[in-house]
Amino acid sequence: MARRRKLRHEQEAKRCVAAMKASGMSRREWARQHGIDGRSLYAWEKKVGFDKAEQREKLAGLVELIPDTRRVESRYVVQCGRFAVEVNEHFDEETLGRLLKVVAAC
Repeated sequence: MARRRKLRHEQEAKRCVAAMKASGMSRREWARQHGIDGRSLYAWEKKVGFDKAEQREKLAGLVELIPDTRRVESRYVVQCGRFAVEVNEHFDEETLGRLLKVVAAC
């Protein structure tokens, strides 16, 4: 097996990784054809972030899940016998007083 050379400089590594991606060949096949150590090519591919850009491209079509941060309102129930009045935390005190008078009169 012939000894393959390692990529030692970032610029050369970027050119090689880009050429390998553009060729459509597998990493192993491209590296053999160009006398490059496949492990060195793989390490540079990871280091210069080509795989991250590729992953972002693949994930672009996925739906982003965003947590629902809407505030849940508090609800209050005032019960008098068989009657009940339910209000949220933004109730109007005057209106609630009138409702309670109606319930008390029943």
